[in-house]
Amino acid sequence: MTSLPPEIFLMIQLSDQEAWDLAQFLKRVGYSDFRSNAVDDGEAHRMLNVAEKVRKSLIQNGFNPR
Repeated sequence: MTSLPPEIFLMIQLSDQEAWDLAQFLKRVGYSDFRSNAVDDGEAHRMLNVAEKVRKSLIQNGFNPR
């Protein structure tokens, strides 16, 4: 792994439809989906945690599918 900064800030521009679709995906995806694409359990958990951060940001911006 290369040396990475301790934290980064991402800003992306999404259409309402793109934000809604991503929110739907993040609502439906689960640990097994991440695990099947990760090299080990630790990476899968880290991926899941990042997805949860994105999901929460979408909710804060009004994209909260039920």
